[in-house]
This record gives sequence, C-alpha cells and structure tokens, in this order.
Amino acid sequence: MRIISVRRILAIVTLPLLALTALAGASRQAMAQNLEPVSVIVFPGGFNWPLWVAQEKGYFAKGGIEVKLTPTPNSVFQLTNLIEGKFDIGVTAIDNVVAYMEGQGEVPVSIQPDLFVFMGGDNGLLSLAVLPEIKTFQDLKGKTLSVDAMTTGYAFVLFDLLKRNGLKMGDYNVVKAGGVLARWEALKERKHDGTMLLTPFDLLAKANGLNILQYAIDVYGQYQGLSGATRRAWAAANPKKLDAYIRGYREGRSTSKASAACWRCAANMASRRRASPIRCAITIPGITRRRSADCRRGDDRSASRRVRADSGGSEPRG
Repeated sequence: MRIISVRRILAIVTLPLLALTALAGASRQAMAQNLEPVSVIVFPGGFNWPLWVAQEKGYFAKGGIEVKLTPTPNSVFQLTNLIEGKFDIGVTAIDNVVAYMEGQGEVPVSIQPDLFVFMGGDNGLLSLAVLPEIKTFQDLKGKTLSVDAMTTGYAFVLFDLLKRNGLKMGDYNVVKAGGVLARWEALKERKHDGTMLLTPFDLLAKANGLNILQYAIDVYGQYQGLSGATRRAWAAANPKKLDAYIRGYREGRSTSKASAACWRCAANMASRRRASPIRCAITIPGITRRRSADCRRGDDRSASRRVRADSGGSEPRG
C-alpha cells in the first residue's frame, strides 16, 4: 500500500488554496484599479464612522467607487472648495449649504454656487459644552463662546439657545475658532468658555469634567444636522457615482448599528486613521442611537429655517 506523507497531503490541500487566494487578491487589485474616485471633504470626528465602515467593508467599492476623505479645518475651507469644484461631495451642516446658496456665506465665492443637499445624515448630535465652573446659562454672561463661523454652521443654534435662556447679543462674546475638532481642543485648553459640540465630543467633554448645558435635540427635536451636499452640475454628470455613494453610506450606517461588529474593528480602524480607539468606539452609540435621524434623500430645512429666523438670520427662500 502506498503511504502518502503528511507533508504531501498538506501540499495537495494548501497549493489550491494559495492559488485561490492569489486569484482573489488579483481580482481585488483589478477591481480597485477600476474604481472611480470620489473626493469627499468632511469635518474630522467620530461622526464619520459610517464612511469609515463603508470604506473598510468595501461598500463603496461594491458600487464601483473609491471614496477619498479629506478633513477640513473649518466650514469656509470646505464650502469654498466644494463650490469651486475641488471636491465632489461635502459632509457638512445643512446650515452651511443654505447660507452660501442664499448669499450669506462667511466669505465671498468666486463663482455662483449651485449646491444642493442630496442626503441627510443625522440630527446634528449637538450639545452646548461649557467649562466646569459654568452651571447655568446665566453664568455665561460676559464669557466667550466659540463658533466655526458667524453666519453658517451651528452658530444660529447657539445664539437661539442663549436667547431662549435670557441672553442676548452683547451679553457674551463670540469668537471664530474653526471646526468642531479645533473648538474642542480650544475648550479643553480653556481658551474659551463654551462651544457647540457634536458627538462624540460631548462624551469626551463629560469624561474631562466639562458640563453639557443643553442638548439641541431636547429643544428642537429632529434638527437636520450633517448632510451630504454636492454641486448640481456634478450630480447630473455623475449619477452612478452619487447613487453608489448614497448606497455605500447607508450600508455603512446600517453596519454601524451592529455595534458588536464595530467594537471589534474599532482598534483596527483607529490605527489606520490615527485616531483613538476609545474615541472611535464611544461614537457608535451616539451615531446610531434611536434619536439620530436616519439618512434620507431630500432637503428638509424646516427646523434650520425656524432657528435662523428666530436668531436674526434671514429665512431661506423655498
């Protein structure tokens, strides 16, 4: 009887597997080479989790696109470059799109904007964070609050919350300090007394002993927050890319709800993106909690309209 050695058996079994692995790798490489690039400019933060998941799991690639994320330091850089066509898509506060389309942007732009919001992302996950010694709104009299820009983003939410609690312009100071990451860092260093934060920065604020005076959702309900925006001309020329982006984002967000799977890959994703695994992990409940708005197509600006009008901003047309 012929005896086949264990080594030979392993070779017989292993070689086809190696060949299949090589073919699969070649297939993935070929697919990657055929992916159409889509440049997306975002504010840095854990609220980008659905995008990271979609990249990691290949949901964008399944639709034939490769999403390249660029962090923005502030809304001015993001919106002006999006309008000028240097990026395809922007993940931004819906207020920013309304402001620039209505001619109320923080800075002039070189061309006529043709932006529109094609997808909702969340309800803003907004909170007013303040230094530990500030316990009430009245404690903010004479204090300094920071915003990204005076006429865009969530500045109107901040001004409205203060107005509702008896503070008017002049009772406090306002400085422009950049996007949410920059404002969070400044607040930690006590350069300002308070600012509007997005999840997970509210959780980090609590962990660092800061106070949350108000969650915007408790005042406004489903206030449209981060949204997907692009130029009408780009959308008309790239309908398949836009559809693939929406589908990939939705899949990424749905997968994020399966928190057990996300917790397992938090460390891996964080290391690739030079972020804290804990910061990534604590974001999951925030972006998937029940009160977070499902991403949807359309341009629902009703809550934004009310806040802008109540805070002294012009009401956007239709």
